[in-house]
Amino acid sequence: MKKFETFTGVAAPMPIRNIDTDMIIPKQFLKTIKREGLGIHLFDEMRYRDDGSENPDFVLNKPAYRSAQIIVAGDNFGCGSSREHAPWALNDFGIKVIVSTSFADIFFNNSFKNGMLPIRVDEATLGALMADAENGANATFTVDLRAQTITRPNGQTVAFEIDPFRKHCLLEGLDDIGLTLQKSAKIDAFEEKQKAGQPWL
Repeated sequence: MKKFETFTGVAAPMPIRNIDTDMIIPKQFLKTIKREGLGIHLFDEMRYRDDGSENPDFVLNKPAYRSAQIIVAGDNFGCGSSREHAPWALNDFGIKVIVSTSFADIFFNNSFKNGMLPIRVDEATLGALMADAENGANATFTVDLRAQTITRPNGQTVAFEIDPFRKHCLLEGLDDIGLTLQKSAKIDAFEEKQKAGQPWL
């Protein structure tokens, strides 16, 4: 997993409450266990028309937001079924940060494990950031994880809270496997001791 320290990108406004995991990646695209290739189906039912052509009214199809890497969304982002394909699809599209007032717990946890940063803010702050995001290509935010700040296009900064352990993992690029490998010397020592003491196992 790549380290996350400071990131600058265009923010797309999605002022929709209760964006669930089926909206993020519909169930028909859950047949793979690969993390790559899902970005093309991100928000499939909103992003495409019935004939497969792009819906020009959907925010990520608009020229200013086609390369957006930040989403500013309504309350309760990532609710619904607990599909890990949802953060995989967002990640594969290029989304690195999602800002909302609240997230579904499982989606929230899965985001961190996949190197994305979900940021919780209060309603007033979300309103200000949403207004910024509606400014098209000028809607550029800089997220500094170490300082725990979002710098708005006007230069003002917004602070956010994050669990220290999750912050450490993102800064160091550690997923669950990476955390386990940090203890590889202790694991090897235990296995050697186990082999010597109980060779029949």
